[in-house]
Amino acid sequence: MNAEQHLAVTAPDLYDRSGKRYPLDECRWRGEDCGPLAVSALPGLHPEQIDTAERSLWRYRAVLPVEAARRVSLGEGCTPMVPVEWAGQRVHFKLEWFNPTSSFKDRGVSVMMSHLVAHGAERVLEDSSGNGGSSVAAYAAAAGVRAKIIVPAATSEAKILQARAYGAEVELVGGTRDEVSDEAIRQSERIPYASHNWHPMFLQGTKTIAYEMWESLGFTAPDNVVLVAGAGSTVIGCDLAFGELLGAGQIDRRPRLFVGQPEHWATIADTFNGIDPAGRGERVPTIAEGASIARPVRLPEAVEAIRRSDGAAYAVPEAEIYAAVRALGARGLYAEPTSSVAAATLDHFLMTGDIAPGETTVVVLTGAGLKSAEKMASVFAGPSN
Repeated sequence: MNAEQHLAVTAPDLYDRSGKRYPLDECRWRGEDCGPLAVSALPGLHPEQIDTAERSLWRYRAVLPVEAARRVSLGEGCTPMVPVEWAGQRVHFKLEWFNPTSSFKDRGVSVMMSHLVAHGAERVLEDSSGNGGSSVAAYAAAAGVRAKIIVPAATSEAKILQARAYGAEVELVGGTRDEVSDEAIRQSERIPYASHNWHPMFLQGTKTIAYEMWESLGFTAPDNVVLVAGAGSTVIGCDLAFGELLGAGQIDRRPRLFVGQPEHWATIADTFNGIDPAGRGERVPTIAEGASIARPVRLPEAVEAIRRSDGAAYAVPEAEIYAAVRALGARGLYAEPTSSVAAATLDHFLMTGDIAPGETTVVVLTGAGLKSAEKMASVFAGPSN
């Protein structure tokens, strides 16, 4: 059975939280209930369905609900998973900055843009704290469509420059990350919304991180996956893929998902842990700018993904993020502060014993320090560094 036949058997569609279903070929980014959409359950992958001649995430096209022949791709995916000694243990770090725009978001954007262009989009709109906007700008350029990117005024200059380099129109908006999203939603009435937070096809791309872990580990699942979350797309993507593999009989259990967020932007972690985020006081700025999202669109889904895996979540103090950036650098890994939240989360759960010696653990590092030069400089400033 080829990839197209594999998906045709399942006839995937979209559904919202109310259960209402929509055809997959509608260019919708949310449901009539004003909530996010998801793709209906897909069959998992068997090893023989992997296109081993394809050196990108499209090697898993048998579980991607888009026409592979009309893909928009820059060679994303197939990122290295590097074993590193960490706190006396061997831990695998998955280096997502080897994607074309140096961020994991290229996975979701490739699949999302492929879907949008296949259904006639000639212009797209995105809002982002940086990496998502750069990625949409790049893939829009690759597809030959125009892009407008709305970003917070405080976004790192390198990320703004990158989006502009791809020819995108960039609009700077003052206020919080959520206020930027509100502005994008207002403008989406005129421009197709290619949102990495809202669009259901984005998650279909991020799930390939988990498929790569499975393949890299000899078609077995790790015991633990450690992730940073802003909106939670990697959390939900891993949940989707491991669920598909479990349903296909390719793994016998889900890996535990351990999720970290900056302390004052820990809506997912606090909800999971039964903590009222209001008790943390004012949402002060964090060096982990990519995870500073107060109102994750898919909050219930992210929390449920952690619960379903028997995982855990942690609100990471700012000092621990700084320490994690330095610890990664000392091992040759130049990860941006947002990525480094995952390493701080690893430290926490090693200390608590939730991640045990001898277990197979994968930590996903979502983006490179080169894209956050000013923030990296603040970490390493001073005579002691």
